[in-house]
Amino acid sequence: MTKHLAGVVSIRMNFHLTRGLTTVLLLAIGVTAGVVSTHAQDAAKKKSAYRLEESIPYYGKEAPDEYAKERCSLDVYVPTGRKDFPTVVFFHGGGLKGGSRFIPKGLRDAGIGVVTVDYRLNPKAKCPAYLEDAAAAVAWTFNNIEKFGGDPNRIFVSGHSAGGYLASMVGLDKRWLAAHDIDADDLAGLIPLSGHTITHFTVRDERGISRNQPIIDEFAPLFHVRKEAPPLLLITGDRDLEIPTRYEENAYLESLMKTVGHPNTTLYELDGFTHGSMVDPSCPLTLKFISEIIKDQSSGAR
Repeated sequence: MTKHLAGVVSIRMNFHLTRGLTTVLLLAIGVTAGVVSTHAQDAAKKKSAYRLEESIPYYGKEAPDEYAKERCSLDVYVPTGRKDFPTVVFFHGGGLKGGSRFIPKGLRDAGIGVVTVDYRLNPKAKCPAYLEDAAAAVAWTFNNIEKFGGDPNRIFVSGHSAGGYLASMVGLDKRWLAAHDIDADDLAGLIPLSGHTITHFTVRDERGISRNQPIIDEFAPLFHVRKEAPPLLLITGDRDLEIPTRYEENAYLESLMKTVGHPNTTLYELDGFTHGSMVDPSCPLTLKFISEIIKDQSSGAR
């Protein structure tokens, strides 16, 4: 059962702090929630016990085109000497037009594995290439994380901005992972950070549709709300500092997921943080969510 601060689901964190005081915010969130991630506690004792394998081509020898051969690779960051740890597949942002893979600071040395992914970008690629790449990277993780000591039943998909959009789409629209004979419902959870929930503006650009014209079609996470989806943690920055309507889009997804009977959807708004600065302060909530899901798995709950 997901725990919520102050007994509500959508929460505005009233910490008006500069980014230089992020540590204070992270501690405040953990204390207020009454939960300190066991993974973070363990990691504090094992900060050097990690290994990083870089630039692994997740399509192998079956890349769909030359650009995919160049672009579609991932890094695997995992704790050594540990078994059955959870793993976060993380997609970078950049509007589907830029960006490169990175490991969020708050997910390093946290007792979890991180698979961070590059994918094809516009204008060299067009929709649905981004979604195909995201699904291929998640499928690679399902098929390979056990070799690194991770548990394939504890795979979470996350990302920031455009990466959050990809995370939502891969987890809610089952066809992308089904192409790899994987059921999206086998994901342990989805953690999109400030992602579009309507059709992404770059996908609209490709069709000649204005960014100010909202569209909800097969390429919108909102189109794929369903009761049986994996647990969903939505996090955005401050609605007054975010990209316009980004918080409201996520609030609508939260509302629709609850309407269809999804049992585990939570939305957090990080007050005082912009679209670009909200990634690091989201990490304690991410780790808490992972800890709660693993606890539920261990008790036999979803």
